[in-house]
Amino acid sequence: MTNRYLVIYAKGATAFSGFSPDVPGCVSTGATLEDMRLMLTEALTFHLHGTAEDGDPIPQPKTTQVSFNDEDFEGVEYFVVEHLTILVPDSINPVQRIPRSLAMPA
Repeated sequence: MTNRYLVIYAKGATAFSGFSPDVPGCVSTGATLEDMRLMLTEALTFHLHGTAEDGDPIPQPKTTQVSFNDEDFEGVEYFVVEHLTILVPDSINPVQRIPRSLAMPA
């Protein structure tokens, strides 16, 4: 299964940074725009698979547009806004983890 997430890339003085408003806490950087796309695709895929493994719900893509304020451009040359198609787990399979201190000896 795939989801299409809106992503925002910011071109700074030396590199790009990127994130998806619908997946809080998942960010990445890249030297070029193409690097940024690859790195953010990898970061989102990894993040969503970890979310599923933890038994948490996968964030659904909801954002369809963004607005920028003047202060958003501080230190940013320009923004690129697009959608990335990300492979997400078909189902959530919670993994129960038992701390080693509580695990039975072998």
